[in-house]
Amino acid sequence: MKAYLDCYPCFFIQALNTARLVTSEERVILRILKEVSVYLSQVSFDVTPSEIGRGVYRIISRLTGVNDPYKEVKESCIRQALALYPELKQRIDTSEDRLMTAVRLAIAGNVIDFGTSSSFDLNRDLEEILSQDFAINHFDDFRNALKNAAKILYIADNAGETVFDRLLVEEISQPVVYAVREKPIINDATLEDAVLSGLDEVSDVMSSGCDSPGSILNFCSEQFLRVYRSADLIISKGQGNYEALSDEKRPIFFLLKAKCPVVARDLGLEEGSIILLKRGEKRRFLS
Repeated sequence: MKAYLDCYPCFFIQALNTARLVTSEERVILRILKEVSVYLSQVSFDVTPSEIGRGVYRIISRLTGVNDPYKEVKESCIRQALALYPELKQRIDTSEDRLMTAVRLAIAGNVIDFGTSSSFDLNRDLEEILSQDFAINHFDDFRNALKNAAKILYIADNAGETVFDRLLVEEISQPVVYAVREKPIINDATLEDAVLSGLDEVSDVMSSGCDSPGSILNFCSEQFLRVYRSADLIISKGQGNYEALSDEKRPIFFLLKAKCPVVARDLGLEEGSIILLKRGEKRRFLS
């Protein structure tokens, strides 16, 4: 997915919010916004929003000296999600379709995203998504693909959401490789976040080698690319990974909530829609 004009004011808002999270010095914040402005004026429209975001957050880290602005926020989100874990596990245990409930919960966790909004109510959004109709629902294809897959790659999105991913991983009988970001960016999950969420107990956790808010393959490690290329099934979580991988020709299922108008428009859906999309099926769905 390529960037839209609407992405540009969003990057300024993200830069401002993140800068204010780590410093109260107006001169530093102003310098960040000026450098982001220059960067955005020079960047190509032919790249993905994830790639642009990588450049924006590198500017913030360089000028503030803070490599993980959302560290405390991420830890708080993981603690909140872990507190809900027993109740969520019970929901799966008592549901009529364990896998479908786990999929819905995994998508519900996708509301934890400070790249699009710092305002969300986890309990409220959880209840809403558990009863919300899918705008795109390729669940039957997903279930069948799981049955026939020996190698499964699960590409993570945000910290805190990782606990919800764990619930879905636990419902998959085959071994799963769970891939996270190489370095902190926004509130995206790193190895530390995955371990804190208990993913190392149920999957083989690895770094993608990428430090952008989305798995841009040109920035991923060769180790990750070998896993990616050999996977029989790839589960891609969140908007950033959708932006980076929606044009790839691999057996990918995208699980996300469309939290911004740009992603919703690209999917041809309303903002707020929940999606389980088999790659390559979007055109057929929209037609």
